[in-house]
Amino acid sequence: MSTTELTSQLSSFTGRLLRERFGKGPESVHASIGKQCIALHIRNFIGPVERFLLNKEEEQAFRYTRELLMKSLLPELAVYLKDTMAIEVGELFYDWGIHNASGMIVALIKNDAVIIDDYAGRQEVHAQINEVSRKVQKEPVHTDSWWLGPRILIIKREGILIPLEKELIGLGYENTLKTTKRKMEKRYLEDTTTIAPMLAKELSDIYVDWDFDKDTSVIAYTFQ
Repeated sequence: MSTTELTSQLSSFTGRLLRERFGKGPESVHASIGKQCIALHIRNFIGPVERFLLNKEEEQAFRYTRELLMKSLLPELAVYLKDTMAIEVGELFYDWGIHNASGMIVALIKNDAVIIDDYAGRQEVHAQINEVSRKVQKEPVHTDSWWLGPRILIIKREGILIPLEKELIGLGYENTLKTTKRKMEKRYLEDTTTIAPMLAKELSDIYVDWDFDKDTSVIAYTFQ
């Protein structure tokens, strides 16, 4: 099966899965498959109840509802990738762009090989991301990044949680911490970095998520 057929099949499956879980499917799902990860870019995905919550400025309730549903959806997506497409994934990340009802799911592929995408500007991208991390929490122990096609840049950070955050997670404040960190990091990434112009790209969106158990984070830049 060709890559085009695989991405089309994966997009269709993800759209159906979202429709089953949320009662409303997205306008579109665009799948990108690379050697290190799979990205699913979701557009125009919001239901009437969620829109009501956001109109009432209840972002925390919106994110909490989606968090619960995504926790049941992601394992099924991982099983589908393994059984149908012979792709075994490890960590899965997701985030929602509330301002335009978009979303991104990133699944890291299990791979023993060390793959380095030595693209132009890589060191400067890492320097700017590490600087933002220092301002919001601490500098990552390790930073990696790679392109997934010409419009998606994936950045993975490891070892960024500070002791206070770990304590908050242990006390059950994971959702509140994620919401707060997202707002802070996206603001810093948008206001204090020059990654898009440096790469000669026009920024579309930034998505950020964490796996608190493994102390890892993924940032997905999308460009027009």
